[in-house]
Amino acid sequence: MRVLPRLLAFVALVAALALPLVAAPENGVLRWGGDAEGGAPFVESDPTDPSVVRGFDVEIAGEIARRLGRRPRFVQVGYAAIDQSVERGDFEIGLSGVEDTPARRASRATTLPYFEFREVLTQRLADRRKASRLDDLRGRRVGTLGGTLAYDILMTRKDELALDVVSYDDDVHPYEDLLQGRLDAVLLDHVIAARSQRRMSGLATLEAAVARGHYVAVLASSDKALRDEVDDALRAMMADGTLERIFREWDCWDDDQRILYERVAKGDVRPPFEIEGAPAPATATTQRPNKARILNYLPSLFRAALITIVLSCLAMALAVAFGVAIASGRIYGGAVTRALLTLYVEVMRGTPLLLQLFVIYYGLSAVVKLPAFIAALLGLGMNYAAFESEIYRGALEAIPRGQLEAARTLGLTEGQVFRLVRAPQALRLALAPMTNDFVALLKDSSLVSVITVVELTKQTSILASNVGSWLVPGLLCAAIYLAMSLPLSSLARKLEDRWRVRA
Repeated sequence: MRVLPRLLAFVALVAALALPLVAAPENGVLRWGGDAEGGAPFVESDPTDPSVVRGFDVEIAGEIARRLGRRPRFVQVGYAAIDQSVERGDFEIGLSGVEDTPARRASRATTLPYFEFREVLTQRLADRRKASRLDDLRGRRVGTLGGTLAYDILMTRKDELALDVVSYDDDVHPYEDLLQGRLDAVLLDHVIAARSQRRMSGLATLEAAVARGHYVAVLASSDKALRDEVDDALRAMMADGTLERIFREWDCWDDDQRILYERVAKGDVRPPFEIEGAPAPATATTQRPNKARILNYLPSLFRAALITIVLSCLAMALAVAFGVAIASGRIYGGAVTRALLTLYVEVMRGTPLLLQLFVIYYGLSAVVKLPAFIAALLGLGMNYAAFESEIYRGALEAIPRGQLEAARTLGLTEGQVFRLVRAPQALRLALAPMTNDFVALLKDSSLVSVITVVELTKQTSILASNVGSWLVPGLLCAAIYLAMSLPLSSLARKLEDRWRVRA
């Protein structure tokens, strides 16, 4: 009780120190959000000074701020969270290769387009003659960045062409997986494809465009006045050649941009959704209501939930088996065995699960190319085995020595002592923390989306990107997680009560 007031005082001090970090934005500053992980030519950290960002979106944001009489300030944000962050006021403008989509136009204030991109297919150089368009990839495995026009195109034609669509959280790993043979093709913006082709040898990008789209700046839905000011700045930058100069510096200028700027000058800013072999997506004025779109996503959410529960159950079984073996080895093994197992436990507990997943899936790909689901299973199982082993070791060592000595006096072998005396009582002690760990593993399974496993959280993120809001998708996702975890907790409590009576 004496510690509690001190703890509350410490929390109050930390909160007071953090207040300046959440204060209102400064006057004369234009905060703009982007994702430096997206890399050049959009936004990237300057190699000579990582605290500084560079890229054509960086220069465009700076020029917009200057023309509005403000100073630019960069705010790092994940690409998938740009819309939600700008809506909640983390910054005024989102600029990071943000695509002009019907859902975005319906839910946010978007500017006029400032760059026209082409969706293009990239293959391995050795396969470049096998497919010249999307129709030639029937039954193949195609990767792309989630929540983009390219993803919408692939999902539109998924059933028709029997495509195996793989969604990524970034635009680098799809091309790495393509080189390693995990994918047959990648569909993304020509700017990204050209960058990846320069970085990695062995790739070939097809010239034909599967579709065309625009990059825009995105603002909060209520910030239309500022959006109009930004539009005026962009028109002026098109007219005086500023945008052309910026794009030429980043080797991104082509005739498509000149034609786009001529259209903008005439007032024609319709998004050119020209999808090869398929009808164009609905525009913002004709798209289906969010309720209908959410209902259509429910089967996908339930399939993703099934993947989550199967993955979690298998990973927990693996963690329990490995955990028991590790705990037993640390108690009964020799000095070398105990040292090695202790090192394993400390490494797995002391490094992030996310890093372990990257190492298993991408780092070991030169040695063994594991399927994404197997890599996710091993990553979760091996990580949680370290935590489980500590639970079991503590439970085993909690059994009174007197019972063990009595069992040995009766002539039981060490194996019989473990199986008949020690393990059953340790299981009762370990049951509650085991249940907690399984619930935690169920939630941590959301991390496996970084290695292309589309589980419940990843599918929810895709839904949120398409409907332009996290509220309803987030509540649906939470409800499904609760529906999966509450029965387990109830079962564990019943087992505890039953064993407590017998004890």
